[in-house]
Amino acid sequence: MVYLSFDKGTLLIKGNVKTPYGKWDPRVGAYRAKSMYYPDILDYFKQSKIPIQDNVMNVPPSENLLNRVNLRSYQKQALVNWKRNKKRGIIVLPTAAGKTYLALKAISDLKTQTLIVVPTLDLIDQWRNKIKDFLDIDSGAIGGGENVVRMITVSTYDSAYLKAAVLGNKFNFLIFDEVHHLASQSYMQIAEMYAAPYRMGLTATYERIDERHKILPNLIGNIVFSLDVEDLAGSHLSPYIYEKIYVKLNPNDQKKYYNEMKVFRNYIRDKRIIMRSARDFQKFIMLTGRDPRARKALLARNNALKIALNSEEKINLLASQLDSHPGAKILIFTLHNNLVYQISTRFLIPSITYQTPKNERREILERFRNGTYNILVTSQVLDEGIDVPEASIGYILSGTGSSREYIQRLGRLLRKVEGKKARLYEIVSKETVEVKISHRRSKKPKKVA
Repeated sequence: MVYLSFDKGTLLIKGNVKTPYGKWDPRVGAYRAKSMYYPDILDYFKQSKIPIQDNVMNVPPSENLLNRVNLRSYQKQALVNWKRNKKRGIIVLPTAAGKTYLALKAISDLKTQTLIVVPTLDLIDQWRNKIKDFLDIDSGAIGGGENVVRMITVSTYDSAYLKAAVLGNKFNFLIFDEVHHLASQSYMQIAEMYAAPYRMGLTATYERIDERHKILPNLIGNIVFSLDVEDLAGSHLSPYIYEKIYVKLNPNDQKKYYNEMKVFRNYIRDKRIIMRSARDFQKFIMLTGRDPRARKALLARNNALKIALNSEEKINLLASQLDSHPGAKILIFTLHNNLVYQISTRFLIPSITYQTPKNERREILERFRNGTYNILVTSQVLDEGIDVPEASIGYILSGTGSSREYIQRLGRLLRKVEGKKARLYEIVSKETVEVKISHRRSKKPKKVA
């Protein structure tokens, strides 16, 4: 007889029988394996006709679920593909395409203990509300001071990682919202330390610049379904227009920008450094730890970039743009908080940053939803995951070179409303490094297979 048990995020296999993925642990006189291999090890014993006593799972009590979820045709197909792949895999759909509803339908079909892992505390609240509305049960929560485990539980990535040794055998189904986070060095251990056989990853932006997304299929399964914005715009998402508007720096800013960039470029030229990729830039960053001149060059480049991203001419153009769209629901996106506050003060419009208290953020979004506010300015805090009330116009005044950021900001405008045509404008400082940054982020990513 072989005995299987869960031990602090790993499986213990006692019985002196070697198994796939098992490694001998002399401390306990048994084989030990990563918990993620639990279904494979069960299959091995079943096929080998070796009797086992399985004491691995210790799940919370089951509860009755209602199903109030109605899926669109593409969501149904995504779910079919996922089920055919042994209820494992990644689903890539644009922001506003209903990934949450697809996952809720999967929960209602499986009727099993489920952990939903999300990147932020705001998303815990958002998921719990949806679970109550569409499945008619109260869910547990882990994170932000809460530690309640129920049949369906929502956790931050941080908490799921920190508590993996305790929670790893309490759920049969793992859902990873914004699954690209799972590929980080620490969070990948969530997938490794939980025994759940069923796994689903959700994202609008699968690929990472560091290419660590390539490890995700081993952790939760391959991509089983993928659509991008162009596949759904005009049908299930709003049609949209995207336009770049270029502004020149004023003479004073232009002089400051040129002087700062000269320091950076002189160093690069003198050291014969060629910048072809993010990896090349990372090598330059490493030089700053031991070369004072390299550090000075980096600071100069950063100062130049801030001048380009936060130029006064952008705000002047924004003023005329806002005047031309009276009454429209508008979102304004920036990279830096100081520009958020500058715009908020000048135009007397509400702002949301990571410094905005949770209750205040909720109130601002609710007033935006009910029309009390028509314009909202924010930094990166609303880029990912959060349901932003319907808006039709967006302005990007600054951002990173990440295509993920662009896709997520565009997605905030694409919720389907009859007769709506969304507009996304990007205001870019001409003849600066921001032109290249803007090109990188708005470049259409390769469609994942």
